[in-house]
Amino acid sequence: MSRSRDEVLKILTDWGRSLVDDVLKDEEPVMHIPARTLTNIIWDEKRKILLLGPKTIERRFLDLNEAKRFMQTTLMLRLIVQSIREGVYPTIRDLYYNGKHTMELNEPKLGKGFRENTWDGQAESNSVIEDIEVATGVLREEMGVSADVKGKVVGPIVVRSRGFEIDATKMGDTALSLPPNPDDLEIIRLDAKYVLVVEKDAIFQRLNREGFWNSEKCLLVTAKGMPDRATRRFVRRLSEEYGLPVYVFTDGDPYGWYIYSVYRSGSIKLSYENERLATPEAKFIGVTASDISKYKISDNYVIKATDRDVKRAQELKKYPWFQSREWKHEIDLFLKTKKKVEIEALSTHGLKFLHEYLLDKIHHGKWIE
Repeated sequence: MSRSRDEVLKILTDWGRSLVDDVLKDEEPVMHIPARTLTNIIWDEKRKILLLGPKTIERRFLDLNEAKRFMQTTLMLRLIVQSIREGVYPTIRDLYYNGKHTMELNEPKLGKGFRENTWDGQAESNSVIEDIEVATGVLREEMGVSADVKGKVVGPIVVRSRGFEIDATKMGDTALSLPPNPDDLEIIRLDAKYVLVVEKDAIFQRLNREGFWNSEKCLLVTAKGMPDRATRRFVRRLSEEYGLPVYVFTDGDPYGWYIYSVYRSGSIKLSYENERLATPEAKFIGVTASDISKYKISDNYVIKATDRDVKRAQELKKYPWFQSREWKHEIDLFLKTKKKVEIEALSTHGLKFLHEYLLDKIHHGKWIE
């Protein structure tokens, strides 16, 4: 359950006030922030998700190495608190521009001046927002801060958003775009048997136009590549609240396989959010390395793996969430053959084969976890 704006405002201002109180007491203000690093990630084998560990970092105002990050955090906190008080809902891009400026300091004793940007790029300011999230326990969505949303859905679902009912079966060749916070969607009716998450937007559009969701009574979902938070949260809701099976369909390469793992187990970067974003029951239906031979995909459609692909596969092999017998086999096969395929390679057997492949995988339990 999301907190009210007043509750969020109190948590954020209390945190900021505690830093001010330290200054008033002539003490050095210190931020204690959970470490969002690979060494502080815990793999919960039982729940099949990645969690944030107990390690924290101290961000000290008087520490030369931490002073800039301390300043960035307090600046971003002020911008977010101000937006809540003014009743506006900024994007992460708005906050980036609103807080971006150059600070100048003239130091006569040294005979020179200093110039320092508050932040140099969007990624830097985004990371500061994530620090505030993990330090306060308040999610970006609860702060009213949004990002570009990539997710969309089509199929037998009716939702209510801001008082309007939307039927995702009546979108024509388009689809229902997900809001920044899918928890704001009230699901009025849901007649789907399962959810098919498709990595690529072009394949999503094709399946939509060909009526796959109608013949299968399923929901088609895509985030156009690496999933954003909103899409992951929406898929989690469908699985957790409605018990729908979730199948993920990506290209047959290490990057597609990692996308599946983000839906299923969560991401390293957002480990503090994985309990509400990950869908541990999600199953991977393809494309796998072994599908190349099983479905006799023509060599004309097979792509030679790059050194970057091989390196990524070797990384996946070390992750504890890729240690099932099936995944070990697929990754080892990829590293041995150094072959990868895109979803479109299934057209080697004709344009209609895509449907046959999906039905074979889903209805005959040919998935891996």
